[in-house]
Amino acid sequence: MKRPALTIDGWTIALLTPVLLTLTAVRLLMTPLFLQIEYNLPGFPPDPYGFTKEERLYWSGIALEYLLNDAGIEFLADLRFEDGSPVYNQRELRHMVDVKNVVRGTMRVWYALLIVFIGGGLLAWKSRRWVEYRAALRLGGLWTLILLGAIILFVLVGFGVFFVAFHNVFFEEGTWVFLWSDTLIRLFPERFWRDAFLFVGGMAIVGGLLLWKGK
Repeated sequence: MKRPALTIDGWTIALLTPVLLTLTAVRLLMTPLFLQIEYNLPGFPPDPYGFTKEERLYWSGIALEYLLNDAGIEFLADLRFEDGSPVYNQRELRHMVDVKNVVRGTMRVWYALLIVFIGGGLLAWKSRRWVEYRAALRLGGLWTLILLGAIILFVLVGFGVFFVAFHNVFFEEGTWVFLWSDTLIRLFPERFWRDAFLFVGGMAIVGGLLLWKGK
């Protein structure tokens, strides 16, 4: 059967589909379940400075809570280890403020896209343009497979380059570099971030495949 020609609205939906799927995967990433899975993966590097897996889960859970709540940086600044020393130093706290700002902006975009896609779907259904809307989603799913597949390949073969480039896009240069002994590195080593990017890419690809092959 001949596929319907897409209007400007249809092309817009197709173009935004990879963004929606990626941000949905990012939201799924920011859950305690991902932390539980990640820290229990075989071969996940232990903390050379002494954090146990249980301590990593505890402190990383608080960091995740901060990123998703409305609290100020004092939420993290007031944290202390048993010996009374602060969990995070000032450089780490400044970075966490930056991260929270990025997360908030990202979630606003995600919510806006959800409204656009749900509203667009309802409008297409009422105006009998569902076939065109579905074709736009299918095309967007295909683009997601291509784009996120390329990104995953880049992550696998050159994660260091990708990681630096990603941070330089969203954060001021040098503000995200820490000592190996800093809490953020001990909780979230490079392996954590590699797996996080692969998770986001993988989940987006699953969503893209379902849209592309779905009825």
